[in-house]
Amino acid sequence: MTFMPPKAATVGPARVLRWEAGARARRLRDELAAEEPLEIRVDTRPVVVTMRTPGHDAELAAGFLVTEGLIQRRGDVRKIVPYERNDSGNVMEVFLAPGVSVDFARLTRHVFASSSCGLCGKASIDAVHQHFPKLKSRLKVRASVLLRLPERLRRAQAAFERTGGLHAAAVFDARGRLVVLREDVGRHNAVDKVIGDGFLRGRLPFDRHVLLVSGRASFEIVQKALAARIAVVAAVSAPSSLAVEFAKRSGQALVGFLRGDRMNVYAHPERVVFDAR
Repeated sequence: MTFMPPKAATVGPARVLRWEAGARARRLRDELAAEEPLEIRVDTRPVVVTMRTPGHDAELAAGFLVTEGLIQRRGDVRKIVPYERNDSGNVMEVFLAPGVSVDFARLTRHVFASSSCGLCGKASIDAVHQHFPKLKSRLKVRASVLLRLPERLRRAQAAFERTGGLHAAAVFDARGRLVVLREDVGRHNAVDKVIGDGFLRGRLPFDRHVLLVSGRASFEIVQKALAARIAVVAAVSAPSSLAVEFAKRSGQALVGFLRGDRMNVYAHPERVVFDAR
């Protein structure tokens, strides 16, 4: 299978006027996280356009298709390459292997690009579970391991250090070792990229791993994790109510406000082993 090699998240230069109280305004050079549209095509058919940070686009395309339930195995894809007639590099072509077909009618993006959705509550949860069954994993992770992950995430966020404007998603093993981290202006894109990396490298399912996101945990994030069979999802910020309900019904531990020496466990606390003091 052919796919484009990964590239670092794109950062663009900018000139800004910086002012601080008690000082004169100064013109300085700054760096911004790039944001551009990416069109994903399957066998030349346009499927979706998403706003993303350029880089790791093959992973993004693969991860999106995995989390939408359109592809399942690495052998389903023959190659992922930029569309040759698009000079901007903002169109990715996914070519399926011979004999592989997908049901485009099911492509509803039930994980929604914005906070306003066409399906809500239990209806959307039931729709997702038709494609991604509930977990049966026995994975348990020590609380002491989870507490170390946010700092490891921050240390690996090279583009965020330069711009302050990118979300991050990372997959760790049960001992807290970093497997893959990606940054993007869209938190859902960052998750697609780490799942896409696992797909392209033959590492899926991530059923012995933890997903950590730098922001909040939405329904979309948790269901993408279910597509990759991730049993423990953690976020440094809050989860949404639908994310909590989804995690409870999917068998996933959902951890929020993972900061410093504390955390809130919103679903399946039996997956977290709390260390004796």
